[in-house]
Amino acid sequence: MVRVITVKYPLKEAKAPEEYRGIPYIDPQRCIGCGACRNACPPNAITREIDLEKGIKRIVLDVGRCIRCGRCEEVCPSGAIKLTNVFEAASRQRENHVEIVELKLLRCSRCGKYTEFTERQVMLALEILPREVLEVEALDKRIWLCRDCRRETALSDAVDKEWKWYYGKLVKSIWE
Repeated sequence: MVRVITVKYPLKEAKAPEEYRGIPYIDPQRCIGCGACRNACPPNAITREIDLEKGIKRIVLDVGRCIRCGRCEEVCPSGAIKLTNVFEAASRQRENHVEIVELKLLRCSRCGKYTEFTERQVMLALEILPREVLEVEALDKRIWLCRDCRRETALSDAVDKEWKWYYGKLVKSIWE
């Protein structure tokens, strides 16, 4: 009995095994735009673009650079990236190798400028942070602010609480 090993690929579809690490897929409904995948990606196949004027953050996956290591899937806090078992990445058009997820940036509640954080990032942070160990009022007051407004409110709060400027530095007043 002779067993045929050769398949008629590419004329007949070939399936990869279940454990095969294929092309990653980013679920745009689950992605929060944190950039953990970008930081973990050895070949820099995942990049992040922030457009503060339009209020959009883009997570861009370049499948042509991906080495299928799976680090992005491991570090994604929302489970948005999954490695598929799709192995065919050949295409004549470059745009077929690029996956883009666009997310809305958070707008500062004080000055109206866009921050570098997405609305989904802030909402996930509020969900996972344990309320019993946080100063809820302080968190709710500052989490919706951009970095500049956060800095200004922290300084003004410090000045209001017995802190004074001394030779260009903010120090606690001990002479009053």
